[in-house]
Amino acid sequence: MPSDPQCSPTSDPPRGSGTSAVEVRRSSRRSRTVSAYREGDRTIVLIPARMSEAEERRWVSVMLDKLAAQESRRILGDSELAERAERLSAQYFDGRARPTSVRWVTNQNTRWGSCTPVEGSIRLSHRLQGMPEYVVDYVLVHELAHLLVPGHGPRFWRLLEAYPRTERARGYLEGVVAAGWLPHLPVAPAE
Repeated sequence: MPSDPQCSPTSDPPRGSGTSAVEVRRSSRRSRTVSAYREGDRTIVLIPARMSEAEERRWVSVMLDKLAAQESRRILGDSELAERAERLSAQYFDGRARPTSVRWVTNQNTRWGSCTPVEGSIRLSHRLQGMPEYVVDYVLVHELAHLLVPGHGPRFWRLLEAYPRTERARGYLEGVVAAGWLPHLPVAPAE
């Protein structure tokens, strides 16, 4: 661990997390961003060194709420996602694609989903949350197909032809990616 961050444990337990301690780490290299993560039974909050104690307390509260919301969404959403995958497998693959786990993840920023066929695990990027159902279903069907056919060869794409909204969903996702590369235009003030 670098010698720069200053650590200060707080006595406030994180709300909704079941953990017992919060550790605030200050860094002079961190200029504006604040982040937080779980490390065992502790919550680590990273803040700029110049932040006042009042700002620290506010940001610790904000980050604890954010982590709790993410964990709550993941806990509630994963079982629904697994049920959805089971229904889609039955509908499009006669139930042959049987994942051992299906869950949302927050560490996929360049992929919409991933599958490890050997383990039977499917992970979907949290960036899909809030997108139309047919788009999420397409990504699930895509990953389910990998349980049957690894890789993206002709046999894999033939499997995906069973899902009727494949092209529409792919177009939607391509649009999302393209929009991310567009410069943000100034918004005209409302009159």
